[in-house]
Amino acid sequence: MAKPMQIIECQHLAWRAGFGASFRDLEQWSKKDRKEVVHHLLNKPSAIRNLEVIDSASIPDYKRFKDMSAEERKQVRKLNVNGIKDLNTGWIKEMAATDHPFQEKMAVFWHGHFACRTQNVLFNQQLLQVIRSHATGNFGDLLIAVSKTPAMLAFLNNQQNRKQHPNENFAREVMELFTMGRGNYSETDVKEAARAFTGWGFNAMGEFVFRARAHDEGKKTILGKTGFYKGDDVLAILLDQPATAKFIARKIYKEFVNEEVDENHVNEIAGVFYKSNYDIKSMMRHIFTADWFYDEKNIGAQIKSPVDLLIGLRRSIPMQFEDEAVMLLFQRVMGQLLFYPPNVAGWPGGKSWIDSSSLMFRMRVPQIILYAQAVNIAPKELTPEMGEGNNYKMTLQLNRALQRQYAKKVQADIDWASYIKQFEEVPRTELSTAIAKTLIGLHYNKDLPLLEKYADESTREQYIKTFSLGIMSTPLYQLC
Repeated sequence: MAKPMQIIECQHLAWRAGFGASFRDLEQWSKKDRKEVVHHLLNKPSAIRNLEVIDSASIPDYKRFKDMSAEERKQVRKLNVNGIKDLNTGWIKEMAATDHPFQEKMAVFWHGHFACRTQNVLFNQQLLQVIRSHATGNFGDLLIAVSKTPAMLAFLNNQQNRKQHPNENFAREVMELFTMGRGNYSETDVKEAARAFTGWGFNAMGEFVFRARAHDEGKKTILGKTGFYKGDDVLAILLDQPATAKFIARKIYKEFVNEEVDENHVNEIAGVFYKSNYDIKSMMRHIFTADWFYDEKNIGAQIKSPVDLLIGLRRSIPMQFEDEAVMLLFQRVMGQLLFYPPNVAGWPGGKSWIDSSSLMFRMRVPQIILYAQAVNIAPKELTPEMGEGNNYKMTLQLNRALQRQYAKKVQADIDWASYIKQFEEVPRTELSTAIAKTLIGLHYNKDLPLLEKYADESTREQYIKTFSLGIMSTPLYQLC
């Protein structure tokens, strides 16, 4: 007979499959067995709400961009910068409010895996929609769809990949970063794959276009197979390689289980992934139901990403910000500004999220938000990824926008009532343990007496507030 889950196991699962959970949810889950809870988390109705900040009628006429006046170009840059900011804050709000956090959690992972920087808001919007809609589906479908987005084709220079002048950048990154990883292909494979991708491009409306006249129709040999291949054939060959399943499984393990990789577990995950024909949900179900996932060494072993930290806080204590743009400042200061990965490899994650200065700021984030304090740490400036032209000017605009948020008080309407209500049936003597288990899981009893000592006991409500804030301001709250 299957055993019900323990609260600590539920809290661990809630953070890895989402952004944490309420005390009430953890209590309900702890009455069920593991498979039932995992099934519930992975299979909630998942109608993805489109995040649209620009429609086709608002798209500038890029065909005449070179002929635009200085003022018209400035307006186009403003439209794109503001649109990407709106896309960022819109996605953050969706993550904070969704009833299917697993879908968004996976989307954030793929957003980093398929790292891309483009200053075109329409292209960003399209890529995000592709990633969110395929995030828990089939990896092959996701790979093909992402590879055909104008955002990725532009970022990796495939618009310039023509049979007379092949550009290898797109083919190289697809092999190195999206599928097999280094060491599993040769330079000849890259060159031959680049020939197969010639002709893949896009138009100003953001539509994928195959330009037959630019395509190299000749025979190519890729990973030991020979044929008159096009881009779709290359992706199929890459998906046929077990190395692709292992590359993704290893990355998933480091993100969702432990940075310290157990090769046996990675091989196990890769086998499930490959045999399921790259079904993402099957892979994640295998991980979340495995006994080793709940080993003590894996619980509380990960550092929350900046997005995890912000969304977890917003989902724990519901809040509405007067100006959502402050979310961009938090992201930038902590080193994970969505839509602006540091390079094509994405955010390194893990221990890189924290250094001596960022840890101090991260521990202050709950106080800044809940006590309406000012963010008085200046964000580091973003470096333009292309280094010139309009990309450079648009990055400068974003840097100026972030600087304007500096030293402003964070104004948010905090819904403490719903947070406090979840503990209404918990006896006073058990309150601190219940709160600590909800917020920090396995490490709940560390420093408990000290935190209790500094909590305001004047009323039950004040105790819950101050004790919770105390926990959220500890280094332990940075872990999940």
